[in-house]
Amino acid sequence: MPPALTLQLLVGGYCTHPGFVINPRRGSWASQQFPAMFALLRHPTQGLLLYDTGYAPRFFAETAHFPASLYRYATPVVCSPNQTAVAQLAHQGIHPDDIRLIILSHFHADHVGGLLDFPRARLLYLRAALDPRLQQRSTLTNVRRGLLPGLLPTDLTARSTLADDLPRCPLPDLAPFETGYDLLGDGSLLGIDVSGHAPGQLGLFFTAQGGQPIFLVADACWTRYAFINLEFPWPPVRLITHNMAQYRSQIRRLHALAVARPDLLLVPSHCQESIDLAMAALQGNQL
Repeated sequence: MPPALTLQLLVGGYCTHPGFVINPRRGSWASQQFPAMFALLRHPTQGLLLYDTGYAPRFFAETAHFPASLYRYATPVVCSPNQTAVAQLAHQGIHPDDIRLIILSHFHADHVGGLLDFPRARLLYLRAALDPRLQQRSTLTNVRRGLLPGLLPTDLTARSTLADDLPRCPLPDLAPFETGYDLLGDGSLLGIDVSGHAPGQLGLFFTAQGGQPIFLVADACWTRYAFINLEFPWPPVRLITHNMAQYRSQIRRLHALAVARPDLLLVPSHCQESIDLAMAALQGNQL
């Protein structure tokens, strides 16, 4: 049996949107907070790793001037220095160099904002997640795609491993998701392609403390309500979505999986309800 991982879900700042953008049936014009979740995982032999990094205050520096400033106006962000991944880990006695690997779901700013705080970590992501033309494209084009090149380390390529190059494996009873990538080589952490919202988006499936199965789905779906009730985003969201048909398909797949596997915790990165449910379940498993 693959070893279980110990999971801690943390929040590195948040953005705000009118509620109806995310929940068309229930939302209003009132502003709602959407957390930028990142995950700290402990492997029994491979040590500490992160899944994404949340926001960091350097987001504000990168969006200080037009046209990058359109990003902060379209997506108002709150992130103080003590909300960053590196600060929260420091409170637990974890130094940046203790993080051996960072798995990136995708390259939007709310997932890579704190990446520069971990200069020695190896990076792992799907090939399609990083467009090789990123540095050559206009700032406006990158902003439309949720990308800020200044948040990425200059040695990113040298530190990177592509999940596509790792062994593929069947997924354990996760239909309609069928295959994934063995990210650590021991079957303990399986990467699953959940593209749609962004190209090359990588979710994580693993067994956490107490034998609890977990599927971190990144932005394959924004809320628990959406995948439980098959609710799709407000139509104009397609303007910032890589492939809307694929995105809607992922929500349908998550719905089918949730029905088939009520024991499985599905955790979107921006759903506080899902984060709270997962942490309560994990804490209960430790008792």
